[in-house]
Amino acid sequence: MNKQEIYNEAIDGDDGFAPGEGYPSCEGQPCVNVTADDDLRTDTMTDATPTGGDGPAGGAVAGTAGDESGVEAGGCEQSAAELERQVAEWQDKFLRLQAEFDNYRKRTLREKMELVERGGCDVLKTMLPVADDMDRAVEAMAGSDDIEALRAGVTLIAQKFHDALRSCGVSEIEARGLELDTDRHEAVARFQAGEEQRGRIVDVVQKGYLLRDKVLRFAKVVVGE
Repeated sequence: MNKQEIYNEAIDGDDGFAPGEGYPSCEGQPCVNVTADDDLRTDTMTDATPTGGDGPAGGAVAGTAGDESGVEAGGCEQSAAELERQVAEWQDKFLRLQAEFDNYRKRTLREKMELVERGGCDVLKTMLPVADDMDRAVEAMAGSDDIEALRAGVTLIAQKFHDALRSCGVSEIEARGLELDTDRHEAVARFQAGEEQRGRIVDVVQKGYLLRDKVLRFAKVVVGE
């Protein structure tokens, strides 16, 4: 048996294709190209699908986004202009306040200097009569031998000097016989004075003075122990 006969028997036998298994059954009708039909259907669906740029929906969405972007841009421009206006306003207020404070500082400093100078002038004017009396006392001592008269004259001058100090608000700090007060007194020595004088001031080495309630000079004292 040759190869042709073996091939024919295989085709005519039971080993051939069964209907419906892996091969289309056309039932006596001419078969249609399935692949071509599928390709045509696929091409039709592809052509019917709308694109995002050409369809009306895409245009509507694009238009809405453009409108929203314009509104946001306009709002940002208004906000920037308002911020610039507020910045300029506060900057102007700051510059004005700084200038006013600088003028106030200069005026206050000038007034303080004037007060100090005026106060010094007033004190000096109060002391000038005492200086005149001292000059007259010196002239009197040069041409007189009356010790009692000279002593009385110097006593009057000293009294007048203390009156001038009191008129300027200066007063003497009391110390002798009082207990030591470190806010007004400065102990420079200690002395055995018995139990009754322990902690008390028994002598004043240098007088102290107050300017109203402020200590001008502490009183230097000797304290008993």
